[in-house]
Amino acid sequence: MKNLILLSLTLLFLSCSNQKKNHQPDKVVLAYVTGGDHPLPDPSYMTHINFAFGHVNKTFDGISIPRKERLREIVALRETSPSLKVLLSIGGWTSGGFSEMAATKATRKAFAKDCKRVVDEFRLDGIDMDWEYPSSSSAGITSSPDDIDNFTLLMKEIRAEIGKDKMLTLATIADAKYVDFKAIDPYIDLVNIMAYDVARPPHHHSGLYRSERSGRITSAEAVEAHLREGVPADKLVLGLPFYGHGIDSLPDFVNYRDIINLTEYTRQWDEEAKIPYMTNEEGKLILCYEDNASIAIKCDYIIDKGLRGAMYWEYYCDDDNLTLTKAVYHGFYK
Repeated sequence: MKNLILLSLTLLFLSCSNQKKNHQPDKVVLAYVTGGDHPLPDPSYMTHINFAFGHVNKTFDGISIPRKERLREIVALRETSPSLKVLLSIGGWTSGGFSEMAATKATRKAFAKDCKRVVDEFRLDGIDMDWEYPSSSSAGITSSPDDIDNFTLLMKEIRAEIGKDKMLTLATIADAKYVDFKAIDPYIDLVNIMAYDVARPPHHHSGLYRSERSGRITSAEAVEAHLREGVPADKLVLGLPFYGHGIDSLPDFVNYRDIINLTEYTRQWDEEAKIPYMTNEEGKLILCYEDNASIAIKCDYIIDKGLRGAMYWEYYCDDDNLTLTKAVYHGFYK
């Protein structure tokens, strides 16, 4: 009888351990969704949506939103998925005005007040800041050496205006540059690492680990860079691309929905980097991308490292079967 009880307890422990591994109820599955005329996203496979994009207005004291009705449609998805969180992402590549807006106390405060207005008007769950990047003009926008400190002041101001019950997040370069993470930590909820676009063929742009085909940084190295800069693991969200980069006869940007139709090329697997790629008939790497196999491995990595979750750019790059969307979600909710 005693042995039977011990056996039962052991089986119960193993069952709970497996359940903990296969069900991650606090994991973030964040989709960036743009303002196009595509079908609305399926919210059953995500916990958060960042609507892209709002922008700093021309007077540097507020927010402009090009597709307001589309944002309202996204927010309305909560009628069937009440736990869904919807944020407005402000910025994006080539989106400027940040340096000018953050440069003075008056414009910072005015912008933060407008964040509060937008959150209330559209019934949002928060604001996502996508300034690419403070103190850098690489995106063709104005910058200043004071941007990094001013960004900290801005985030503090936004937090004060929207309150502690709303989310404040940001997107960051894979290298963890341009932000004083320790200074902004009291004000933020999530750091979304853009762990992609770090290279072009013949190198991977989002490999998990380093191999001879890796670009300037891998996803794992990007996570470690953020941890070294002081970001807590439970605030880190690892970014995944739903697109690839091609060369030669392929365009630079290729959606996953188009990648699956590239039958004239051969899918290969980099066992070290844990990422697929495609080669032409000469064996040349001509496309770097993600698929459901590499995403599953990255989700396991996120769980093992104690990270908060995954995000992806962007929902509409997926195929009609939502192959990658489902791979991310089922990576945590199996």
